[in-house]
Amino acid sequence: MRAIRRAVATAVIAGICAAGLGWLGGGLAVLPAAAEDLSLFRIGTGGIGGTYYPIAGLVAQAISNPAGTCESGDTCGVPGLVAVAQSSSGSVANVKDIAAGRIESGFVQSDVAFWAYAGTNAFADEGRLNSLRAIANLYPESFHLVVRRDSGIGRVGDLAGKRVALDQAGSGTLVGARLVLEAFGLTEQTLEVSYLKSDDAMDKLAAGELDAFFLIAGYPAKVVQWAGEQMEISLVPISGPETATLVKLNPFLQKDSIPAGVYGGVGAVETLSVAAQWITRNDVSAETIYGILDALWRSDARRLLDRGHAKGRSIRLDTALEGIGLPLHEGALQFYQDIGLIERQRAADRAPG
Repeated sequence: MRAIRRAVATAVIAGICAAGLGWLGGGLAVLPAAAEDLSLFRIGTGGIGGTYYPIAGLVAQAISNPAGTCESGDTCGVPGLVAVAQSSSGSVANVKDIAAGRIESGFVQSDVAFWAYAGTNAFADEGRLNSLRAIANLYPESFHLVVRRDSGIGRVGDLAGKRVALDQAGSGTLVGARLVLEAFGLTEQTLEVSYLKSDDAMDKLAAGELDAFFLIAGYPAKVVQWAGEQMEISLVPISGPETATLVKLNPFLQKDSIPAGVYGGVGAVETLSVAAQWITRNDVSAETIYGILDALWRSDARRLLDRGHAKGRSIRLDTALEGIGLPLHEGALQFYQDIGLIERQRAADRAPG
């Protein structure tokens, strides 16, 4: 009987994915009783060449349990929950879709999440999206400035007059790239700018139609690996006094480095990073969010994350509350209180030094 229920649930999920999710409205979608009243939980990500998409796929696998059973060897998710990673334009698009009820949750850069909640910076014109709530801090995302090795671009200032892709509207990369350009005295008017998603930018770089592209993603990012398979590439350092000022003015940014060998033939490079966080909306049920976190931090999910992606190993319970600039969702707050993480975090904040 369990096998039959699992087969029915799988068939329904396949139908949803094949339909592209386009028919679903906001909120948690409830499927027919024949599929055991499955609840769909969408996770907005980014382009398939970045890091959000594969990590969200692992998280979705960890928290899903469409058959509502937990057998030996299974990853035990939330009974009746079907989580899916949904490709999007990125952080800015995700916060807008969450606030509008088009998706239940999304991965978002910590700076973008804070600006959206506060109604500042990139969200100054539209005002506060104050329904946003935090689920967990995930992992650091590194700024990548990818160039052809023969481009003659060795520092950010060399981008002047060059053909540069800043990613597409709605992406966190575009927001971050603009901060970097401004810090180094450049503007979009001093470059030949394209607004392309990273995999399209990579294709144009390979074809010689582009000199550089920005990407903010946890390393290793698939699209940068793909670029290195098609041509000799370099990563341009984002460092120096300009970045020191940038970090001082933008507390969500941190100095970072990408180690040698992450991308074939590319040496270590200094850069910046920002945290990736998982956020939701305040009207998603507390029971759902509590169950999701209970599933995410289980040992079976831990094994899945550790095996699935290098950045999956950086998703740790002890850093789940670091750098959170939004109120916690009530289900997340209850979960972290119940396991004692809230009190441990407060104690750490009170500790001298």
